[in-house]
Amino acid sequence: MKALDIRELRKEDCEKIHQAFVAQGWKKPLSLYLNYLKMQKEGIRDFLLATWQNEFAGYLTINWTSGYPPFQEENIPEIVDFNVLKKYQRRGIGTALMDEAERRIQRVSPLAGIGFGITQDYGAAQILYVKRGYIPDGRGLVLDGESLEYCRQVTISDDLAIYLTKALT
Repeated sequence: MKALDIRELRKEDCEKIHQAFVAQGWKKPLSLYLNYLKMQKEGIRDFLLATWQNEFAGYLTINWTSGYPPFQEENIPEIVDFNVLKKYQRRGIGTALMDEAERRIQRVSPLAGIGFGITQDYGAAQILYVKRGYIPDGRGLVLDGESLEYCRQVTISDDLAIYLTKALT
């Protein structure tokens, strides 16, 4: 039996994913996954689901038309909403998800894009992206798609991010 499997989202997965994050203490509503399923069927977004020994372990999505204006203008697909359950981290699941996402993106674009939050909660992701060769896009801190100007005061939240790209060769 293969320990790790990556596949697309199925309707019966949505409730399981929601419950797994509830058990971990994260607020990820069931409606999010039902919407992802709809977008997957419409070709708007790919959903890559990872299972470890047939149990849900994590996922990421590829948004083929990024909501981040610079990526949108350059037709750079964006990896969005990348999560591995805490109990499954450090097993290569995130790396395998990123490998598959980059393979899919490479078919249509020479670049992959990704953004991350700036708090400690994103520390593992920040390290992973840099180790994988992602570099900042040079626009600094971004809030709701807009680069911040010097001396602007903001509230730290998940909407405050740094965006990176990687050349897929």
